[in-house]
Amino acid sequence: MNLKCTVNKTTFHFKSVRDILAKANEEKSGDFLGGIAATTATERVAAKLCLANLTLRDIYENPVIPYEKDEVTRAIYDGLDSSVYKSISLMTVGELREYILQSGTQQRELLTLSGGLTSEMIAAVGKLMSNMDLVYAAKKIRVEASCNTTIGSPGTLAFRNQPNHPTDSIEGILASTKEGLSFGSGDAVIGVNPVEDNIENFTKITNALHELVNKYKIPTQTCVLAHVTTQMQALEKGVPVDLVFQSLAGTESANSTFGITVPMLDEAYAMAQRLCVSKGPNFLYFETGQGSEISLDEHHDVDEMTLEARCYGLARRYHPFMLNNVSGFIGPETIYSGREVIRADLEDLFMGKMHGLPMGIAPCYTNHMKADQNDQEIGTMLCAMAGSNYFMGVPGGDDCMLSYQDTSYHDDATIREILGLRPLSEFERWLESYGIMQNGFLTTSAGDASIFT
Repeated sequence: MNLKCTVNKTTFHFKSVRDILAKANEEKSGDFLGGIAATTATERVAAKLCLANLTLRDIYENPVIPYEKDEVTRAIYDGLDSSVYKSISLMTVGELREYILQSGTQQRELLTLSGGLTSEMIAAVGKLMSNMDLVYAAKKIRVEASCNTTIGSPGTLAFRNQPNHPTDSIEGILASTKEGLSFGSGDAVIGVNPVEDNIENFTKITNALHELVNKYKIPTQTCVLAHVTTQMQALEKGVPVDLVFQSLAGTESANSTFGITVPMLDEAYAMAQRLCVSKGPNFLYFETGQGSEISLDEHHDVDEMTLEARCYGLARRYHPFMLNNVSGFIGPETIYSGREVIRADLEDLFMGKMHGLPMGIAPCYTNHMKADQNDQEIGTMLCAMAGSNYFMGVPGGDDCMLSYQDTSYHDDATIREILGLRPLSEFERWLESYGIMQNGFLTTSAGDASIFT
C-alpha cells in the first residue's frame, strides 16, 4: 500500500488511509478546525492521486476507526455483502470512479455494487469526483421506500412540511401545516421539531397532526422529531406514531452524546415494525449532517465527509423511509461558506444514494455563515437535478424555532415546475380534489390555507 505521492517535485508522505482520506477532501472549515485538512492545494492533489491508487481492500483493511473500538464500524462491516466485496476488492478507487461514471452503468449494477462497499470506500470515490460528477452519479440511482405513501418514484419530488413553532403552539403548528399543504408541500411527511422533548408534548403534537390528517384524508405520514427514547415511550403507550425519528453521527462516541447506541436503535426499529400505525414496511426517519462529530470533538481525526458516509452505513441497517442531511445547520465552524455547503450537499446525496438509501437533502444554512439565499437556491437546483427524493418546506424559508434557512413552500413548487416533476401520486390526486393542483401545476387557489378551515 503506497502512502506517498510526488507532485511538482515535492513528495508528500501520508500517515495512514485515514490521513489520505482527510487530506483528499475538498475544503471544509471543520477539517481545518480539527487539524486534519490538507494545508495546500498541492497536498490535496497528492492525496487524491494517492487515494485513486489505493485498492478497495486497502480501505477495507484500514477502517478509519477500528472494528473493535467503534460500534458504527461494526454495524457497517457486519452488514457488508462479503461475496460482492471479494469480487471487487482488488479494484482501485480510481477504477471504481470510472465504473460509476460510465454511461452504460445503471442503477441495478450500482445498487448491487453498493452492498459490498464500506462507507469509507463510498466516501473515497466521492472525493475523486467533481460537482458535476456527483450530480451525474447520484442521478443514476433512485431508491423507493414506503410508509403510508411511496417516496422516490421516477418523475416525483416530495417535500417535508415542517411547521415548527417556537412555543409548540398547536394552533400555530396547524396553521403553518395548512399553509404548506395549500402549496403542495407535505407528501414526504408532516414533521415537527418539538421545543419540549417529553412524552406529554410529543403526544399532544402527534395527536393533533393525526387528527388533521384523518379529518382531511391526507395521504401522507406524520412525525414528531423528539428523541428516539421519547418515541419509544409513546409507542408503548399506544400513541399513533407513523415514523420513528433520530439524528445520527458517524462515531460511537458522538452518538453517545446524542444519547443513542446501536442496540437502542435496534430496539426502536423492532418496536416501530411492531407498533407503528403506518403501513410500512419502512418506519424510520434519520437526519445527519457533516460536522456534528467535529463540533462535539468526537471525530477521532476523521474528516467530515467520511464521517457523514459512516452515518449512512449505520442508517442502511434499518431500511429507513427517509433520510436527509442538514450539513449547513451547525454553522461556519464546520461548513463556512455557500461553496462548502453546496459541495457537502452534493457529496451527501451521492453517498446516501450509493448506500442504497431513499435520500433527501436539506440545502440549509445559518445566518452567521458566509452563505446566502442564492447559494441555497443553487444547491437546491443541483440536488434536484441529481434526483433528491425530497426537500424541506419551511414557511418563508426561515425556521422560526430552529433559527436557520431552508427551502420554502414557494421553492418547493418552483423546483417541481422547473424540472417537470410531480408530487407523490396519491398526494397529487388529493391536491386535485381540493383544487390546489391541476395537470401538475398549482392553481390560483394555491397558498390559500382557508381551504382547510
